Amino acid sequence: MTPPAAPSGPLRVLLCDDNDMLRAALAEVVGSQPDLALAGSAANADEAIRLATAQRPHVVVLDVRFPGGGPYTAEQILRAVPGVRILAFSAYGDQGPRTEMAVVGVAGYLVKGITNARLLAEVRALGAEALKETPSVAEGGADA
Repeated sequence: MTPPAAPSGPLRVLLCDDNDMLRAALAEVVGSQPDLALAGSAANADEAIRLATAQRPHVVVLDVRFPGGGPYTAEQILRAVPGVRILAFSAYGDQGPRTEMAVVGVAGYLVKGITNARLLAEVRALGAEALKETPSVAEGGADA
């Protein structure tokens, strides 16, 4: 059996947005952090679900208006990766998208345009939650 995830290890983060430039910028921000590891980058739902299943991230940053459906993608990732936390990342701050994402189990919601520091703080907070709740990566599947 694989040992429990170590809180001192890097948090694995999967980035999901259809904007190539935004994904690249976020990847640079995440990759520059010693306590975070980029688990992949996806431009559509199929790619996001495949990468999440294979890489088993702690946190997924997911565009709400994602090709293939943000709520659908979130639901599928939550089923495939027990304990993962999803952070909705949207250009829309109104209550409709927030509610839609919360209903499927998204743990956090940030509106695009926030500072990198705020995004990283939320990723770290959700990652800490994921580590606490995930007793063993082996129970959810193979460790990546």
